[in-house]
Amino acid sequence: MCASEHKGSDAAPIIEGLPPNRYVRALIVCSVAIGIAWLTTFMAAGSESPDDLFKVLSPVNNLYLTVFIAFVVNWIAFVPAAIYQTEKYFDLTGSITYFSCTLGSLLLGAAPLYDGDSWKFNTRAIVQSCMAFVWCIRLGQFLFSRIKKDSKDKRFDQIKINPPRFFGVWTIQGTWVTMTAICVFVTNSWGRANADKDLCVTDFIGYFVWLVGFTIEVVADGQKKAFAANPDNKGKWIDEGLWYYSRHPNYFGEITLWLGQFIASSATLVDSQWFCVISPLFVFFLLMKVSGVPMLESRGDEKWGSEPGYQLYKKNTHVLLILPKGKATNVDAPLMPAATAV
Repeated sequence: MCASEHKGSDAAPIIEGLPPNRYVRALIVCSVAIGIAWLTTFMAAGSESPDDLFKVLSPVNNLYLTVFIAFVVNWIAFVPAAIYQTEKYFDLTGSITYFSCTLGSLLLGAAPLYDGDSWKFNTRAIVQSCMAFVWCIRLGQFLFSRIKKDSKDKRFDQIKINPPRFFGVWTIQGTWVTMTAICVFVTNSWGRANADKDLCVTDFIGYFVWLVGFTIEVVADGQKKAFAANPDNKGKWIDEGLWYYSRHPNYFGEITLWLGQFIASSATLVDSQWFCVISPLFVFFLLMKVSGVPMLESRGDEKWGSEPGYQLYKKNTHVLLILPKGKATNVDAPLMPAATAV
């Protein structure tokens, strides 16, 4: 929504008419989101001495500051979004948050500790940061171009007119960034401390897994975009390319690339820093149980659930993994195993 389409007088009654419990619920949601991010950061900080909290540019302080940046970026972006009641820049802000936090943690982790000291970058941190940069720039551009084409995101129809709830969503995005990329932030924050540790086999396994996941995600998104752009496919579900072997190959790629980031990070993790495994687990849970697969499967069932062809597609195509087709020939056959059972 552009500025000329927004009328401030229309927004005021919405804010003034909100019942008090809306604000209470929003406060609870924000508190829980921030609390989860703080707990994730606390666990991932490892067995650092409490004294490090009082040291400028100590690794643990770098990590907490990085997470703080994640929320600040989203809270700043919320202000114009709430004024103009628009969600157009929500996904783009998510990508900017990833980029800002990754760059911030990389610089903080390599910054001079005292006068006369020099910057000390960690090869491992640089490589993983570049992986994060490539991923967030590509995804941000893809999602932003999609919402520009569609002009709106239906998920926000009732949220963007409710400022407290809208603020909660932007706060949750800060938590999402924290939990998803915590392994990268830890690697970067301890960049100087681990600068003398050479790359090892574990790093290269992680890089390979990330590359496989990123490639799958890019190819799957491109195939779906091309499919939707073809007028002959209007009203049809995609059943070609990677989508022939998986109902959600792009999500499989997303989960895989963050698994790769964690594997690469694991080369230097110690003690409770292994809590960074929450990164791929969180991405899996989010996509499989919350905002990804459940929503798209529900929409698909609403559109084509009564069509035998779609029912067979679901029965013969794994919900997540890229696997050979099943051999069901009738709609009464059981579905392919769910990803959670694999």
